[in-house]
Amino acid sequence: MTPPERHLFLIGFRGCGKSTVARLLAERTGVRAIDTDRRIVENAGMSIREIFERQGESSFRDLETAAIAELTDELPAIVALGGGAILREENREMLRRLGIVVRLVASPETLAERIARDAASTSDRPPLTSLPPVEEVRRLVAEREPLYRESADVTIDAEAGTPERIVATILAEPLVRRLFGHRP
Repeated sequence: MTPPERHLFLIGFRGCGKSTVARLLAERTGVRAIDTDRRIVENAGMSIREIFERQGESSFRDLETAAIAELTDELPAIVALGGGAILREENREMLRRLGIVVRLVASPETLAERIARDAASTSDRPPLTSLPPVEEVRRLVAEREPLYRESADVTIDAEAGTPERIVATILAEPLVRRLFGHRP
């Protein structure tokens, strides 16, 4: 089978499982996975928290936009995007142009619990507000909701079973099936 000519982007708030699902989708489809946050960290030589602290959020968002733009020459891939990648219109336009966008959703309580359990997330990523963690998640998810909804071609409940089950649900979606030429 021929590989897809577009990317499959995974969007959603931190903790929804984008990186795990991307890796599993790559294993199932034979299409490589790219994690833009990981790429930014490798290119910058520092954690996301350090980028925020030393250079500010705007600089991080510039690096994020550059990482998405690089994907133009790297078709096809399963791409896990950072939770705030949808904040810039330029990024949302690139997503529309370069692929299909699958949004993973989970309740703020589930997201906050997953974030708290992930040592790397709590040490390598900055808090984005001065609110307690669950309140921060609630607030930011509510603020970003219209942009996530606008960006998504497909929305998947990230609390509906194991990561493997979520991958199967994604691969059963008609848009995704067409992207992969009815692959598994």
